[in-house]
Amino acid sequence: MTRDDDLAGIDLTDPDLFGAGPPHDAYRRLRDQAPLFWHEPTATTPDGEGFWCLTRHEDVAWAAKQPDLFSSAGGGDRAGGGTLIEDLPSGFAAGVLFNMQDDPRHHHIRRLVTPSVSPKQLRSIEAALQGRCAEILDAAIARGSCDFLVDVAAELPLQAIASLLGVAQEDRHFLLDWADATLDYDDHDPGQTSERSRAAGAAMADYSVRLLDEKRRCPADDLLSIIANAELPDAAGPGGPLTDLEQQMFFHLLVAAGSETTRNTITAGMLALMERPDEWAALRSDRSLLPGAVEEMLRWASSTIYNRRTATREVELHGQVIRPGDKVVLWWQAANFDERAFSDPLRFDIGRDPNPHLSFGIGSHFCLGANLARLEISLVFDGLLDRVDCPTPAGPPERTRSNKHAGFRHAPVTWSTPGA
Repeated sequence: MTRDDDLAGIDLTDPDLFGAGPPHDAYRRLRDQAPLFWHEPTATTPDGEGFWCLTRHEDVAWAAKQPDLFSSAGGGDRAGGGTLIEDLPSGFAAGVLFNMQDDPRHHHIRRLVTPSVSPKQLRSIEAALQGRCAEILDAAIARGSCDFLVDVAAELPLQAIASLLGVAQEDRHFLLDWADATLDYDDHDPGQTSERSRAAGAAMADYSVRLLDEKRRCPADDLLSIIANAELPDAAGPGGPLTDLEQQMFFHLLVAAGSETTRNTITAGMLALMERPDEWAALRSDRSLLPGAVEEMLRWASSTIYNRRTATREVELHGQVIRPGDKVVLWWQAANFDERAFSDPLRFDIGRDPNPHLSFGIGSHFCLGANLARLEISLVFDGLLDRVDCPTPAGPPERTRSNKHAGFRHAPVTWSTPGA
């Protein structure tokens, strides 16, 4: 069998390939045989255009730390760009959405918001988050069984991001529904939209316009007020206020990123522990293992499956030439299971050390909310370990349909309290 024969049929643009979880066999073949793989377009490939794939941990980390070479906005003679496989319009998403910007503008906007999620700031709100978490867990456990994704995993991140942004708590579930409609390809394929996703996008845009206007008129002590009233230095190119579109898209990004990835990590972590009750018992008896367990949950979940970049100049890698304007996709999920970086990577190991996972990215686009996510995951599991024996599944989990976000729609569980 030739290398091409062994790689034939791998289609990383097909959401159904990810229906049962990470496509480990496909990733392994790519890492071993084609660490820089030219992915020909298929029936499900947005734009009908091929792209390069990086799947080894070392290569993904290297490329992510080269923003001048691999742009988050665009490159070459492309009219669009961004971090999805499909081109997004320059000036609408690419170059405007915070995670689709390059320095210097990305750097200056990042400086605006970093204090809101700094370790010092998180320490000041930890007690409040712990109180919220206790209420969420007590309510779910009292029912005897629940949908862990909906009733537990989604709730704390959603309440936290609503508080940080300055969104009324009673509106938080609307935001979650809107984000779900645009992130889950349940009724359309990548690069396409549906009536539901278009309606959700329009409703969320309308909500953000009204909320941002309120923050300009009556600033409060929240992250969205900072964005709505910020004045960037000239070095940000240009200086002055963020554009209306930048502000709106920043809101959309934080609603999705602040709720979606963490809830899916919490759910993936719970599913892994339910299959390994001995690990649950180890965590109950020795809570010093929890920080390491959180890192392993982050690796195991790999909630952001990929991010795309665009080459800005010619570069040779693994004997092949990437040209300006070529799409280069960094498969974070594949990198997090690379045997070259992790011992026995298909084993969930709460004691894994070292654990150089890339679930928060690396380099200039390292996730702003990494410390908040770690805190939320820790609070949920610390609270559960205090309250219940290892839960048991009450039915099969249901995954989202996506090759971009590794997520869940439902995860039914049953609780039992110690001594019950």
